[in-house]
Amino acid sequence: MSAASIATINPATGETVKTFTPATDAEIEATIERAHERFRAYRTTSFTERAAWAHATADLIEAEADEVAAMMTLEMGKTLASAKAEALKCAKGFRFYADNTEALLADVPADAAAVGASTAFIRYQPLGVVLAVMPWNFPLWQAVRFAAPALMAGNVGILKHASNVPQTALYLADVISRGGFPDGCFQTLLIGAGAVEGILRDPRVAAATLTGSEPAGRAVAAVAGDEIKPTVLELGGSDPFIVMPSADLDAAARTAVTARVQNNGQSCIAAKRFIVHTDVYDAFAAKFVAGMQALTVGDPTDPDTDVGPLATESGRDEVAGQVDDAVAAGARIACGGQRPDRPGWFYPPTVVTDITADMALYTEEVFGPVAGLYRVDGIEEAIAIANATPFGLGSNAWTADEAEQRQFIDGIDAGQVFINGMTVSYPELPFGGIKRSGYGRELSGNGIREFCNAKTVWVG
Repeated sequence: MSAASIATINPATGETVKTFTPATDAEIEATIERAHERFRAYRTTSFTERAAWAHATADLIEAEADEVAAMMTLEMGKTLASAKAEALKCAKGFRFYADNTEALLADVPADAAAVGASTAFIRYQPLGVVLAVMPWNFPLWQAVRFAAPALMAGNVGILKHASNVPQTALYLADVISRGGFPDGCFQTLLIGAGAVEGILRDPRVAAATLTGSEPAGRAVAAVAGDEIKPTVLELGGSDPFIVMPSADLDAAARTAVTARVQNNGQSCIAAKRFIVHTDVYDAFAAKFVAGMQALTVGDPTDPDTDVGPLATESGRDEVAGQVDDAVAAGARIACGGQRPDRPGWFYPPTVVTDITADMALYTEEVFGPVAGLYRVDGIEEAIAIANATPFGLGSNAWTADEAEQRQFIDGIDAGQVFINGMTVSYPELPFGGIKRSGYGRELSGNGIREFCNAKTVWVG
């Protein structure tokens, strides 16, 4: 691997800002051993101690939010406003687990008499060293939503981050250290994907979590399965956004724009397929297209910019190719659809209509500001199209009809259903998907228990 393969490259200009040398085999070995040795002592620390370190880490992130935002914008192109919001969300995540872990991992009593014991309960205990393989699109938050619960549970972490956000990766390990967590609790390794298998097969590594693409998830899951190690996978999504006649169309259209172009359209839980009842299709489409056309595409450091560049040149080219292929097969462009003639990896907010099941756009995830618009005659057809994808991460449905709300909640195949709102991750709620969107959960009590041993205790 060349040094240039791990680098900060400004997506707004294509300029390589800084390159990094990948960790050597000796450095990888030292990192694993340091984590392994640290876990032996760290697991005995109290929730009170860990909570103090987590609060201190949150305070540092919050105080440094402007600098952290500028770093994320430079590395992957999100707007400064969204980058700062991400940093503040990370502080909130650390505080949530600092304040709630003791209760979330408290012993769970069982019916001792029913099992012939004087006492019986479940105790949650940490597993050990967990490898986290993280993506670039929310470079701090997606790593923190692993790190905060893992550290508070008593696990230790090794982070292999995406190769285009090395500065953010190094910052997270640094701020956790400055927050007071003991040396070795959380370490960043600047390595390529080829080094992941060796780390995961190491007997000192207990488990792994991955957020990223389906191929990456398959690779990690295959190795972990061979080694019989637990994993959590959060992969892609092609989330539906359904609009029924009783919906507040103005609110739905405004939210639809935000739901599609958040993070420059590069979010697994961004709404991607907009499924609209025929009775309100024309009215909604007019509002939605107008909202997409009104967005300003440009320099992500400019406060007036709504949509910055895509994070990588290959990602921009893939999005453009998906749109071009659909148009060649008969789809129609309602707005956007043309790469701007400017430096950087920009793509305009785009709405595609007349999509048919034989087009790749019908089932594939589009990781950019491109929306597919579908007309349906009723709720059954809406749910059928919503489920006609190999993914099942988030979903959105807009209706004031309580019977329809219940039908969407029960009928949509997804890890999350949001009614009259857009899918958002919250520390208080489980986050994850089904089908090819992955398995396991992050956040909430469900997430923190993923890397704990639910130990049955029976006392005669």
